[in-house]
Amino acid sequence: MAKLVPVDIFDLIIFGGTGDLAMRKLLPALYHRDRDNQIMAGSRIIAVGRSDLTRDGYIDMVEKALRGNLAQGEFDGEHWKTFSSRIEYARADLVSPDEWTPLCDLLSGKDDRIRVAYLATAPTLFGTIARGMQQNGLITGNSRIVLEKPLGRDFLSASDINNAVGECFSENQIYRIDHYLGKETVQNLLALRFANSLFEPLWRRGAVDHVQITVAEDLGVGGRIEFYDRIGALRDMVQNHLLQLVCLTAMEAPASLHHDAVRDEKIKVLRALRPINAETVRANSVRGQYTSGAIRQSTVPGYLDELGNQDSRCETFVALKVEIDNWRWSNVPFYLRTGKRLQGKHSEIVIQFQDIPHSIFAEQEYNVNPNRLTIRLQPDEGVKLSVMAKEPGPGGFELRPVALDLSFEETFGIRYPDAYERLLMEVLRGNPALFMRRDEVEAAWNWIDGIIDGWENTNQKVEPYIAGSWGPSASSLLLDRDGRAWYPNA
Repeated sequence: MAKLVPVDIFDLIIFGGTGDLAMRKLLPALYHRDRDNQIMAGSRIIAVGRSDLTRDGYIDMVEKALRGNLAQGEFDGEHWKTFSSRIEYARADLVSPDEWTPLCDLLSGKDDRIRVAYLATAPTLFGTIARGMQQNGLITGNSRIVLEKPLGRDFLSASDINNAVGECFSENQIYRIDHYLGKETVQNLLALRFANSLFEPLWRRGAVDHVQITVAEDLGVGGRIEFYDRIGALRDMVQNHLLQLVCLTAMEAPASLHHDAVRDEKIKVLRALRPINAETVRANSVRGQYTSGAIRQSTVPGYLDELGNQDSRCETFVALKVEIDNWRWSNVPFYLRTGKRLQGKHSEIVIQFQDIPHSIFAEQEYNVNPNRLTIRLQPDEGVKLSVMAKEPGPGGFELRPVALDLSFEETFGIRYPDAYERLLMEVLRGNPALFMRRDEVEAAWNWIDGIIDGWENTNQKVEPYIAGSWGPSASSLLLDRDGRAWYPNA
C-alpha cells in the first residue's frame, strides 16, 4: 500500500454539519483517516449548522452516525476518544453573516493553519456562504472551499454559482468535488492507459467497436426525493459522474500528471461531444421512471408512490448514445446508462473491441467472441479482460471465452480508502488534480442543456420500468438498432 503521509494541521469547517452527507460520508471518512494517523494532533473538525446543539450534543450525534455507518468492527471505542476530541460545533444562520460569531470565535487566532470550508449544503447557499466568510474575515491565504455536486441545475445557474464563489475565492482555492474521481479504479484508468504500452495502440477507432459506461443503483431516491424531483438522473449523475468517466476513458495522454495538464485533456473531450438536440434527442436518449417491483425478494414502491405526485415526469433512469467528434473516437459510440432501482448496484466501463477480421474456427461449436475489457468501479474494484481460449481436454478443439481477472482487494490485500477519504486528503494537501475546473463544469452543463431542451421541445416520454429490472425496454433498443447489446445482456 502507498505510504500514508500525514497532512498538516488544519481546521476543516463543514457547513451543513448535521446533514446526511456529513454524517454518512464526511465524518466516517475523516474517522478512517484519523485512525490511520493521517490527521495530526491539533487539527479540528468544525461542524456548522442551524440546530441549537451543544458541543456534547453534537458529538453524541456523530458517535451514533459512525456506529451506524461504519462497517462492522470498524468503530473503535478507544480511538473514538481521540477523534471526538478534534470535533467542535458552531451554530450559525448562514444567510445572516452577522450571526456567525460562534464560528468566528473558534477560528480566531488560527489564520496561519490550513482552513478548508466544505459546503455540504444546497448549491443555492454556496454564494451566500462564500460571501459570509469574506464579510467575516474568514478567508486567508491558506483557505480552500469545496463545492459539492450538482453545481447548479443548468449552465446559467452553474455560472452564477461560480461567479458568486469566484468573487470571494480565487480559482486555485476552489475545489469542485465529484466523488467518482476519488475512486481507486477511476484513478487506475490513468495507470491502465498510460503506464502500459499494450493498450495505447488499441485504445481508438479501428480496434474498439464501442464503449459502455454503466452506473446502476438498486436503491431508490430515499430521503432526497423532493430534491431529486427537481433534478433527475440526467443532472444528478450524467452531468458529473458519467461525463467524467467519459473524459478519463477518451482523453489523450496529458504531458504530465500536473492537475492542469490532466484537466486540459478532459476539457477537449467535453468540447468534442456531438450535441444532442431536439432533432437527435429521440434517437440518442432514453428517459425512464421506476414503478413498483421486487428487489432482493422485497417489494418496493414506485417513484410516483414515494413522491405522492402522479404528475411527475422526473427521470430516474437515463440512457444515451454519445459520439465524440475527434480523430481517435470517430464513429465509436459511447453508450451511457444510469438509474435508480435497477437489478443490482454496480458501476463499470466496458471497452468492447472489434471482431476478428476472419475466423479460422468456423466449424467450432462456439463462435469467436470479440475481446472485452471491463473496468469495475464498484462493488468489487478490478479489471477483467475477456479472451478466447481452447477448452482443455482431448475431445477436440473447442473454444470458450475466459476472463483474466484482477481484483484489487485480492491482489493487494488491503482495505481501500473510500473516495471521500482520498478527496478530503487531497484538498488538505492543496492538490486539485482530482477536482473539476470551472471550464469543465460549464462545458458539461452546456452539453447537458441541449438534451434537456430537446426533451422539453419534443415532449419526450418518460418510459416506465419495473423496479428490479435493467431499465425500460427502449434502453435495449438504443443499442439493438446498432446491432449491439448492453453487457451484461439483461
